[in-house]
Amino acid sequence: MSHAGPSAGSTPRFSTIAATAAHHAEVRPDRIAVECDGRQLTFRELHERSDNTAQTLLADGITPGARVGYLARDTEHYHDLLLACAKIGAVLVPIDPRLTPVEVEHVLRDAEVALLVTEPERRPGVERLRTALPGLRTVLDLGLPARSRPGVPIPATTAGPGRPLMQMYTSGTTGAPKGVVLGEGSFWAVNDLLARHRLDWLELRADDRILHVLPGHHIGPPWWFLQGFRAGATSVIGQGFEGARTLALIRDGGITNTMMVPSMLRILLDEPGAGRDAFVGLRKVVYGGSPIPEELLRRCLDVMGCQFAQIYGLTETCASAVCLPPSDHVPGSSRLTAAGRPYPGVAVQIVDGAGYPLPAGQVGEVYLDTPAVMDGYWRRPRDTESALAGGWLHTGDAGYLDEDGYLYIRDRIKDVILVAGENVYPAEVEKTLGRHPAVAEVAVVGVPDQVRGEAVKAFVVPRPDHQPSPRELRTFLKERLADYKAPTEYAFVAALPRNASGKILRRHLRDLS
Repeated sequence: MSHAGPSAGSTPRFSTIAATAAHHAEVRPDRIAVECDGRQLTFRELHERSDNTAQTLLADGITPGARVGYLARDTEHYHDLLLACAKIGAVLVPIDPRLTPVEVEHVLRDAEVALLVTEPERRPGVERLRTALPGLRTVLDLGLPARSRPGVPIPATTAGPGRPLMQMYTSGTTGAPKGVVLGEGSFWAVNDLLARHRLDWLELRADDRILHVLPGHHIGPPWWFLQGFRAGATSVIGQGFEGARTLALIRDGGITNTMMVPSMLRILLDEPGAGRDAFVGLRKVVYGGSPIPEELLRRCLDVMGCQFAQIYGLTETCASAVCLPPSDHVPGSSRLTAAGRPYPGVAVQIVDGAGYPLPAGQVGEVYLDTPAVMDGYWRRPRDTESALAGGWLHTGDAGYLDEDGYLYIRDRIKDVILVAGENVYPAEVEKTLGRHPAVAEVAVVGVPDQVRGEAVKAFVVPRPDHQPSPRELRTFLKERLADYKAPTEYAFVAALPRNASGKILRRHLRDLS
């Protein structure tokens, strides 16, 4: 068991974001809290600025529980607004800036956003939507402190761990996005569990410089930011991921920690100059969002030379419910293919189609019980009741537990391919195909088959130096995978379609089939 170092308890663990901000402003006022594109905010400046932003929101009629939208790039303004909402009990609704106007309108309407913060270049499009959105009273540009209205008091009783803090919209890979409502306490629930048991799985320190490259409209980045903020660390906002730029930030920017998805790690390691020297200051990488090929993980451990921790969770569990800690990242260990084990105080159960628990080693749906669970889906009581039936969150993921309680994820239940009555898990096929030296990435989906119901189709991204043939791949799989699991069709593509969190958009692949 790994224990926290002496620095882990150096910052008092306040239960609210507001109290934490005030504490840091007093004890480390001149330390950099947020850095973005050369701009820096100290903890004192961030505290004062978010106070000003909170006063602006109050003056514009935002009351506790009101929804405040953010439609812009990831910058220090996002984190300023997050803290301001926490201070007054408003609910922040981050919106993917890549969405079409129709999709933006859906989120604004569904969330009942009362005030929207956006970029000047987006205002014309937003203004065109306002006639159809009478609830959207105010649209403001980034940089709210320039409009600050000192003298508007911030109520002391509106914020707290039990109040909703964010409303995150699911990626919509399987239908219309739903608003997941998360309380302030959910963001620090896992942090509190780890501290209580003195586990350093995700430990962050006050002297850390944490790089953020994942998009803020997904759950991981605000969750990750708040872990670092609580520790008194510096958050470096990378404004998205680009291989060469991210490598330069890690190499030259004093970065000690970061969080990425596996596809980003592969791109990073393929960059020229991505040798051990480029990562010498890096202490820990947290990864998740999709399964990681074992070959890639071994390469990361070898080249990057730092600690790795995998997290598994959903938006509905506030990013993380299970962790594969650094101590389990041992080359050659069978646990490298596990998602991890639940945090102390979190329970995992595997159930069959009728909802009955399954023994170790048997695949079924993953159920989670965690103190970080969502309040519910916004304005969707039936969906909430279904997702939380029996006191467990029904994840929709297929997986199994081993005898030691480690969770292994196979796939989304809905992505399982039924071939002549046999379940085929895409992750298993992808993992096996991914071992072929000519395969850079691969995704498989089910396609209609008149004889067997469904068949397996593979979309392969080949490595630049070798274009494999379907015959070559079939031969490779012959001794490694049962016949019914092997793809009957192959398509070679330049890249796999992914959403901003790195998850493969299988429905897009099915549309191509």
